[in-house]
Amino acid sequence: MNNPGPLVGEPLALDLVNTRNADGEHLATPESLRAWLDLEAARFPEARDLAAADLGEPELATARELRGHTARALEHVRRGERPPQEALDAINRAQRAAPAVTELTWNDGALTATRRRDGSAAERLAAWLAEAAADLLANPAVATIRKCEADDCVTLFLPAHPRRRWCAAARCGNRVRVARHYQRHKPA
Repeated sequence: MNNPGPLVGEPLALDLVNTRNADGEHLATPESLRAWLDLEAARFPEARDLAAADLGEPELATARELRGHTARALEHVRRGERPPQEALDAINRAQRAAPAVTELTWNDGALTATRRRDGSAAERLAAWLAEAAADLLANPAVATIRKCEADDCVTLFLPAHPRRRWCAAARCGNRVRVARHYQRHKPA
């Protein structure tokens, strides 16, 4: 299977977990981390700020380590089981390293609130991703997260519709339908 890149559009923590899937490793280099953050920037302004930071191997290692802890915790929580304490500790530690503060400023006659974090790019990235993981893991909807039903896909998604079966209809759903059609109509 070719490597079409990571899917985005799920809760941020799921998008992070899905950066390592059957298509391969989507966070292989600092540049691929930046590209993923650019994809996420349409929904998350903090991703735009982080993508503009000087991202190197430490930030890549941080993102991948946090992805592993999130995936391990998610695997258990989805089934209603206690997650590994080391995963929870790592997620909590990452959040504490660069907590978010809502700064108020007066601009052109209006009060604006902007969330900011102090710390290195790696600490800010880890805290942002860990906060998203904590939000997802504590959400009762976590029990409804599904794995794509395509045989060669391990992507997780939070179904908006109870009949959703694939991570993306145009990606896996179409491949499954084409394979089924071929099986029904293949020459004898």
